[in-house]
Parts: sequence; C-alpha cells; structure tokens
Amino acid sequence: MKHILLIKNILNNYNRFLDKYINIYGWVKNKRDFKKKSIFIDVNDGSSLNCIQIIINNELIKKELSIGSSIKIFGKLIKSKGHKQKIELIAKKINILGIVYNLNKYPLSSKKHSFEYLREITHLRSRTYIFNSISRIRNNIFYYIHKFMNKYNFLWIPTPIITKFDTEGSSDMFIIDRTLKNNKNFFGKKAFLTVSGQLNLESYACSMSKVYSFGPVFRAEKSNTKKHLAEFWMLELEISFFNLYKIINFSEFFIKKIFKEILNKNYKDIEYINNKINKNSIKKIEQYINNKFIILEYSNIINLLNKNKFNIKWGENITSYHEKFLLEKFKLPIYLIKYPYIMKPFYVKRCNKKLSLSMDLIFPEIGEIIGGSERENRLHILQKSMKLNNIKNKYYEDIRKYGSVIHSGFGMGLERLILLITGIENIRDVSAFPRFPDNINF
Repeated sequence: MKHILLIKNILNNYNRFLDKYINIYGWVKNKRDFKKKSIFIDVNDGSSLNCIQIIINNELIKKELSIGSSIKIFGKLIKSKGHKQKIELIAKKINILGIVYNLNKYPLSSKKHSFEYLREITHLRSRTYIFNSISRIRNNIFYYIHKFMNKYNFLWIPTPIITKFDTEGSSDMFIIDRTLKNNKNFFGKKAFLTVSGQLNLESYACSMSKVYSFGPVFRAEKSNTKKHLAEFWMLELEISFFNLYKIINFSEFFIKKIFKEILNKNYKDIEYINNKINKNSIKKIEQYINNKFIILEYSNIINLLNKNKFNIKWGENITSYHEKFLLEKFKLPIYLIKYPYIMKPFYVKRCNKKLSLSMDLIFPEIGEIIGGSERENRLHILQKSMKLNNIKNKYYEDIRKYGSVIHSGFGMGLERLILLITGIENIRDVSAFPRFPDNINF
C-alpha cells in the first residue's frame, strides 16, 4: 500500500529526500510574493508544528491560491538558501484540491484569534497551530496511557456508556428514557449516561487482577467553570490485592511516566503553546517528575488550616480555596487522604469509625487530577453503607459474596491532565468538541 508522505517524516529525515522529487499534500498556512515571478507558501498537513516552504513559479498557478487552500505539490526537495529553514521544495506541478470560496468571510483569515473566538467555531479551530498542537498532545497521551497499561499487564475492559448505576451517588446524571419515534421507556427501567465505569470494572478486577477502562463519562452539573465539562474522557483502573498506599504509589509512578513520555514526544508543541499563552508548564512538569509528591491526612490538613486562621471544623469539606493554600505552601502535587467516610461514596472502605481509605491528588492551578480509594471488600460493612445511602445493587454485593479480595482503584480526567501539561487555563480549549451547559455546537 502506497502511503502519503507526511511533512513530519520529511522534516525528521530530510537527508533521505534531498535532491529527489516528491509529492506533498497539505494546506496553505502563509503566502508571500517574490519579485512578481514566484510566490513562497508555507504548507502544513497537521503532522508537525513546522511547515515546509514551497517556491512556486506563477505560471504553474491556474486557480486562485489563498491561505486555507488544500493542495498537492510535486517538486524537488533542496537545501534552503534562507536561514529560517533547512529545506524547501521547488514546485514543478501544483494541484489546488480545495479553494477558500470567500477569503473575506473565512473565519480564520487573520493570523491571531482569541480562545473565546475559537470556541465559537469548534469545527474549524483545529486548523490553527495551537489547536494542532493540543490535538497531537491529546493523541499521544491517549496512546501512552494504553501503551503503559499494556506494558504493566492491565486488561482493557469496555465498560458501558448506558448504565443503571449511579456510581458517585449524585443526582447529576443524564437520563435516557425514550426514543425519537415514541415515548416508551426503551429499557423498561431508568437508564443513564454513565458518570463512571468503576462498578463494572470491579467485577473484572476480582477475577483478572488488573483492569482499566478509558472512555467518555457524563456529568449533568450546571457548572460554568474553567474546570468542568458535561462530557469528558476518564481513565479508570482497578487492581486486586492493592491497599490504599499501594494505589497511591502506583498512581504517582503512572502519572510521572506519562509526563516523561509527553515531554519527550511533544516538547515542541508544549513549548509553542507556552510561548503563546505566556506560561511555563514544562518547568513545572519537570519539577513534578523530579520530586516526591506530598501526602497529607485529612485530620492533619484541618489542623494546618486552623493554624493559619482558616477556621474550619473537622467534618467540613476542603474547598478549592483551602487546596490553593496547601498547594502554594508545599509547591508540589499533594495527596489528600483519609477523608471522613460520610463525605465519600458508599463503596469507599472505612479504616475506622470515622475515616475512609480515600485519596485525591491535586495539582497547582488545576486542582484534582486523580481521585481514588481502597474499595470496601467486607460484605457486611458494604451492605450497611448501601442501606445508609439508600442504594440497592445485588450485582455489586455478589462481587463481595464470592471470593472477595482487597482491591483499590482510581479515576483520572484526560482533559484536566491536558490542562496541566499545556498550561492552558480553560478546559473547553482542550476538548475537541466541548459540551457544557447551554452549549452543544457541532
């Protein structure tokens, strides 16, 4: 099978193609006239942050060639005489595949666009350099997560998107109750878009030891914030024979591995984004990789906050305001562990009459990235917790009835991880097609 030659492969191995005739496909990103006889264009195909400069004799151009046009060019690759690029292509034949019909109305005709403006044209914003970079970063995070899980012997489980379970014990779920053709209840009972695949994963973890899922989840929260979406992607994993502290150590090992891989693969993309938004997330990520994360127990956090005049009572929730103080004090990611069990979902294991074996991993400027716990494996205690929370789920009880085992797990939001890596502030700018209250464009 003959493949299209990607620009990234040409740039990374240009000596292989020097003084040879090749075909290049892509879109015009920039256009400059040169002495009325030739034009210079920069072509990009999305595979790389960098373009290839093409020199075209005006006689070769039969149609209007503008920024945004898609083209196929046949020409000779040579060393560039200019100092801005190492190579360039002397065009011998040009085929304009798609024109921009009205350049004056083209939403991306100017070179600078705000994130706010680009949110209004999500179907076109991937054509900008910054969203090209975000897309490549997202793609490689996705790839390296699967690669990591495969390397460490996790089995991928396709957990359902349609569910009857409210894993998080909230009312913030989207209901599925009818079709477009009639008003009948399709499933014969209440069904929802999933908020988590954890309960399904646990059933496999208790027979296959190490399992994970990675897919979309949904939250019907009316949260118009920079950190929330109605639809986002989440990695979830469960490990049998792991207690709370083992899952904490594993999650730190995992996220640092992802940091290293993405810095290695997408350094230029992250650097480009950082320069555009005047941030330095690279320096922060390197700091996180090279330092042990902090672990703080809930009770100690309450004492620390009160010593700093926050006036918070034991049993009250730790807010983002409190988290900000802790992160500014320690300047590193922090595991907040052993919350009061009444503040956590029914499946979280108790370590005594008051506390749970739970953990949240928070990062500066982002907040929570990972949330997890040791799961309650003792049937009689689980049943009491389910009764207290008015939950009936015989399937979940069965997992404890037949060969129950200590097991732990966590969930990690993909989009928040991208925020952390890129330094971008609004989660709507790292989701390909963001869904949030009063918005479902494209």
